Amino acid sequence: MSVAAPINITVVTDKAKVSAVNSKDRPFPLEWTRNIGIAAHIDAGKTTTTERILFYSGAVHKMGEVHEGTTVTDWMEQERERGITITAAAISCAWNASWGPWKGIKQRINIIDTPGHVDFTAEVERSLRVLDGAVAVFCAVAGVQPQSETVWRQANKYRVPRVAFINKMDRTGADFFRAVSEMREKLKANAHPIFLPIGKEENFSGLIDLVQNVAYSFEEDPKDQLGMNPKTIAIPAEMAAQAKEYRDKLIEAVSDFDDVIAEKYLGGEEITVPELMLAVRKATISLKFTGVIPGSAFKKKGVQRLLDCVVNYLPSPIDVPPMQGQDSDGKTVEAVVDDKAKLAGLAFKLWNDPFVGRLVFYRVYTGQLKRGMSLYNPRTRRSERVSRLVLMRAIEREEIEVAYAGDICAVVGVKEVITGDTLCDEDFDIRLEPPSFPEPVISMSIEPNSKGDQEKLGVALQRLVAEDPTLRVKTDQDTGQTILAGMGELHLEIIIDRMKREFKVEATSGKPQIAYRETITKAAEGEGKFIRQSGGKGQYGHVVIKMEPNEKGKGVEVINETVGGSIPKEFIKPATDGLLEGANNGVIAGFPVVDAIIRIVDGSFHEVDSSEMAFKMAGIFAFKEAMKQAGPILLEPIMGVEVTTPEEYQGDLMGDINRRRGQIQGMDNKAGACIISAHVPLELLFGYVTDIRSLSKGRASAGITPSHFAQVPNSQLAKIVESNAKGPART
Repeated sequence: MSVAAPINITVVTDKAKVSAVNSKDRPFPLEWTRNIGIAAHIDAGKTTTTERILFYSGAVHKMGEVHEGTTVTDWMEQERERGITITAAAISCAWNASWGPWKGIKQRINIIDTPGHVDFTAEVERSLRVLDGAVAVFCAVAGVQPQSETVWRQANKYRVPRVAFINKMDRTGADFFRAVSEMREKLKANAHPIFLPIGKEENFSGLIDLVQNVAYSFEEDPKDQLGMNPKTIAIPAEMAAQAKEYRDKLIEAVSDFDDVIAEKYLGGEEITVPELMLAVRKATISLKFTGVIPGSAFKKKGVQRLLDCVVNYLPSPIDVPPMQGQDSDGKTVEAVVDDKAKLAGLAFKLWNDPFVGRLVFYRVYTGQLKRGMSLYNPRTRRSERVSRLVLMRAIEREEIEVAYAGDICAVVGVKEVITGDTLCDEDFDIRLEPPSFPEPVISMSIEPNSKGDQEKLGVALQRLVAEDPTLRVKTDQDTGQTILAGMGELHLEIIIDRMKREFKVEATSGKPQIAYRETITKAAEGEGKFIRQSGGKGQYGHVVIKMEPNEKGKGVEVINETVGGSIPKEFIKPATDGLLEGANNGVIAGFPVVDAIIRIVDGSFHEVDSSEMAFKMAGIFAFKEAMKQAGPILLEPIMGVEVTTPEEYQGDLMGDINRRRGQIQGMDNKAGACIISAHVPLELLFGYVTDIRSLSKGRASAGITPSHFAQVPNSQLAKIVESNAKGPART
């Protein structure tokens, strides 16, 4: 058995012994702070779970319900109307663990409730970038769904340790062990139960804690209708063998991360509860292990145990590696967690609050942020003053004087900030790695209804684009129309709705357009000459290029391979700019070109007439000529579609997918429902969810996630070229 590199975790239970990096004034030491996100597929129960956490921790006094539109974190009108989360809401609470080394010690838990819908994936991306741990929520009936996989990949990308909460154990068709095995198969997660459910579906009545070797009963008690005090009981006799089997599996799984456990396990010695708890914590923080907890947030079962797991198993800001950034020379610099160090943190979200103006959500990585301080932005090379500092309670705000390392707060007063900016002390040379965001896949035109709306539209779009990094706005050169590009139909629908309600802009939107791409299939050469004689000083630029296909997803790369000064150094950049500008409009239908390598191999210049503008134009001409000969093809976005339907509608829905040029990838039966996986072009998915509901009398549902780009069939090509040659997104 190989033992992984040791992870050092200090368990501090006495405030007098906390690390020296803590300021003596901070209310909760770093060791007693957890920054977590709740992330999952749409409708797995994230917001309900968050609501229960806030209630049991005393942050709210009445449980809100999604179906009643009374939840704390879903505060936008659009969220309450649709029953979905659109924007990630930050909120803080405190929790006393019921057992473990921190029993009786109040811990600060900062929670971000993230959206599950694929159109708002940027909210999940930026939240995971600044969190130390996460709770991944899965539905016990549906198991691992398409957006669960996306969220899991995002958490892997930002190296976020997580525990899994298998929710909805009370529902018909719930299967805890199937959900755990799906986590292993589909997510390649080293998932192991740390609790077992007692009963399932309507008989789900308790949990067995495999670490402590005790059980909790959720039998309904008329005196405790809110489930505040689950009873601790002995493990039921009929489940003792199963509990021992899974506890042994758990010990074997975590022994890879803890030398003490490994030795005792191999020697057949008894392992104590504190030793096993610490080993599970180390294994979780190593990112190579995920503990799984069953429960039912709606029925108020298992949420307190989940909170215990957040405190006992998820990392504090000290337990995770320091955040890395780069200095102005491109060397790696670390922002080590320390209240006494120079300040550095990341602006991860912007929000326009109707009462206080622009709020910048800010994660402090090191140092202290005080009200009235000046923050330096390395991107703009300017300093701005913080006029107010607030702790967010979803839509409510609490004014504070100072935020410490590891805190998540919101800053008022800084203007020239975009998502992903580092804000730091002027003499701390660091730029932290910003979150990365996917490219938009769908666009539509928008026309203001009146002259007054025209002015308001500009202001509204400016603010919305600053808030949302996946929303793009451009003016179409041919038609003069304003084009909005986003992540999906729902995304753009919400943006239009927000413009109407928040900014009072009345506008008409055009039919959504697809973000096609162009690429090349073979190598080719191209030559561009730009020569003008006009009596005085002329213009002369000459560029020769070779072009070849690049790896998928690598974009357009330009490499200078000229020798002997055939193009002087000062003209290489304008020639490169010309080539990249040429790549913005391909030769088939004027869509951006992707995945090509362009090598500048030769050229010539004129001592007097050559200029930057001439070489830029020569670059554009060279690109167009080479691309025409490089076997250009048009690519369309393909979506992964997963349809869940009762079996009697399976044939109709598969026929519908085939009519939409879809390719069935697989079928599966789960809890009496048939699950069809397919790849379908985005162009044919407008209104799809409405269509399948009418085909199945409202009983089928679909999850749609971006998959890849694929070549447009020749039969469709002429139609697309013709409709897009007139200028995109006409109303």
